[in-house]
Amino acid sequence: MSTLPVYSWRLAPDGLATRRQLRAVGLRPGGQAVAAQVERPRYRRGPLVAYLYRTELALPVRPMTPARAAALAKANAARRTCPECRTDAGYVIPASLGMCVPCAYPEEQCAA
Repeated sequence: MSTLPVYSWRLAPDGLATRRQLRAVGLRPGGQAVAAQVERPRYRRGPLVAYLYRTELALPVRPMTPARAAALAKANAARRTCPECRTDAGYVIPASLGMCVPCAYPEEQCAA
């Protein structure tokens, strides 16, 4: 069992990148193992850790197919649909409410 190399924040060598950094240049880890990690100190809590991947082993991002685009649109529409009134709220329904704001607070809507 080998341990991962740990680098301080912003001091990782070239050739290593986080998932977000890979995605920004059109790449993905592609099943490779984590190569290292970078730690950012935080006040009163443990360090913030980000995993790093080797950029030369990264693969291109898979292209969006029409079927995947349709499935994504359907999932996003479901997140905006209120289960109470069945209307598109125009925003993602908050999980804390479980319904659109007018359905969650009907008395405040009548006063306005």
